[in-house]
Amino acid sequence: MKKTSGRLVSLDILRGITIAFMIIVNTPGSWDHVYAPLLHSQWHGCTPTDLVFPVFLFIVGVSMWFSFKKYGHRLNSGSLLRIARRTVSIFALGLFLNIFPVFDRDYSTVRIMGVLQRIALAYGLGAIICISVNRDYLWVVTAVLLLLYWALLAFFGGADPYSLEGNFVLRIDKMVLGESHLYRAYGIPFDPLGLLSTIPSLGTVIIGYYTGELLGKKHADAKIVFKIMLIGAALTGLGFLWGKFFPINKPLWTSSYVLYSAGIAMMALSIVYWLADVAKLRLWGSFFLVFGTNALFSYFLAGIWTKIMQQIKIGEGENALNLYSWFYEKICVPVAGNLNGSLMFAIIQMLLIWVIALILYRKKVMIRL
Repeated sequence: MKKTSGRLVSLDILRGITIAFMIIVNTPGSWDHVYAPLLHSQWHGCTPTDLVFPVFLFIVGVSMWFSFKKYGHRLNSGSLLRIARRTVSIFALGLFLNIFPVFDRDYSTVRIMGVLQRIALAYGLGAIICISVNRDYLWVVTAVLLLLYWALLAFFGGADPYSLEGNFVLRIDKMVLGESHLYRAYGIPFDPLGLLSTIPSLGTVIIGYYTGELLGKKHADAKIVFKIMLIGAALTGLGFLWGKFFPINKPLWTSSYVLYSAGIAMMALSIVYWLADVAKLRLWGSFFLVFGTNALFSYFLAGIWTKIMQQIKIGEGENALNLYSWFYEKICVPVAGNLNGSLMFAIIQMLLIWVIALILYRKKVMIRL
């Protein structure tokens, strides 16, 4: 395994780990039977699953530093065109995923935001900030964004500003996006990946960009591993302490959550970096490297495949099941039971997407979004 396209092997491995887990936590055989660590926190708090997406956004920031080297880390026509193209294409794929496979529908109720849309906006705005602002001041920009977001929620929210019903994020999304275009799994229209909460997610990307610079300007050695690990531990601790006043909360993407999750992401990357790029121990990461080289495509394909399974009917009448439920109930449950069968189903779905990613990897096909 060698560096490809100027990217670190460790970065592709960690990216692949996050994609594998994103697919697993998104596709249990049954939502009634899921191990607690594979569920998101109900509101405040942070489970292992709550860390997966911010780690991926952090990696987006790290990757940006390497991808913008050829533009001299400057905002010019070339870099601006790249940013615009990626932002629009990733956002459009997210919208397509929300609509698929029912295209003849009432579009006044289609959800606008989503995982890919959050990635697109955080990438686009984060990239402009990172290559426009002097890198010595990126920490200042990050602090301003996180403090500003805290102030907005604290001063413009309701009596309980960090609650599901009283948060300012919900008010802004209702006003800008419209209530009918919001996510509805919380019992009320509320989007955990809405517009206003994109502001703190920029901090996640910027911290990743800063980490990319640390890695890109230094030789692979134990010193840089220790430095990143130390900064990561400090951010995690700071986020934990801030969480006493501004709760760690993924649906609101609170500022404390940004520091807490970005710190963990830095520590995770430092460990993978030490193994893959310093100690050259890479065999263990081969499986994840396959996902890491076509990460967004793999995630998109997993979403498409899940929806296709839900549309295919097996059986007739009251006994009819869609392929998704049939495979879980008729294959996984008899083998492993309800709970382990649900996990088994998710792992099988992840492996199916991995096989396609492996074919692309062996053919050296990289689908760039």
